[in-house]
Amino acid sequence: MTHPLHIVDAFTDRPFAGNPAGVVQLAEPADDAWMQAVAAELNLADTAFLVPRPDGDHDLRWFTPAKEVDLCGHATLASAHVLGGTRRFHTRVGELICTPGDGTIAMDLPHHPTDAATVEGWGDVLGLAQDRVRSARSSADWDLIEVADAGAVEAAACDRDALMSRRGHAIVVADTTDSSDDVDTVCRVFAPSAGIDEDPVTGSAHTVIGPWIAERTGRTNFRCRQASSRGGLLDLEVAGDRIVLRGRAVTVIVGELQA
Repeated sequence: MTHPLHIVDAFTDRPFAGNPAGVVQLAEPADDAWMQAVAAELNLADTAFLVPRPDGDHDLRWFTPAKEVDLCGHATLASAHVLGGTRRFHTRVGELICTPGDGTIAMDLPHHPTDAATVEGWGDVLGLAQDRVRSARSSADWDLIEVADAGAVEAAACDRDALMSRRGHAIVVADTTDSSDDVDTVCRVFAPSAGIDEDPVTGSAHTVIGPWIAERTGRTNFRCRQASSRGGLLDLEVAGDRIVLRGRAVTVIVGELQA
């Protein structure tokens, strides 16, 4: 049996930028080991697997090359882009609704607030002088490390082994609302524990950034840039305990999975 396969660049309006995701459309649920093998074969940050429901909704699961994850923003955006129209996905974290508009897709995702944590040692982990690290916060799944400015975000050289000795996944972010930049936050995301040394553009990370930057500024709408080598832009809205992310996507490969 063959399965439609798309590779989509998410959070970008041009090919070969943003974050590439695999989208596999299945007729019925597949074996977990098979989906993990497909994700490892594609070797993208995340691969989405879609199974249609009788009511027109879809079940959605995400796998990195190393493991299944609870939430992946960019592969959700890619899935909605492939299917078109307004889509409701049933996932481990509940129902996710994606709505198209003005060339973008809006994703309604759960927020992930953080609590204060110690900054000690994060300079060494990130290859930065410790005085460039402003604060550290922690959610159930992420460490959120605030650094001095966008330059510090871009200069970070994550020590993989040192990060793995902690939680193995961290968001490095700067508040740029008062700078001359045309964005409000700049971040990078390192997740070796998920098999991703650096993720190009990370929707789920912005469900952590959103509550943090909203609390700091008293605002609810932000323009965000992820400063990986591929780079990407997204718009973020804090709506109570939900985060609405808006971004664009481009299909770069269409084919069939024959395994």
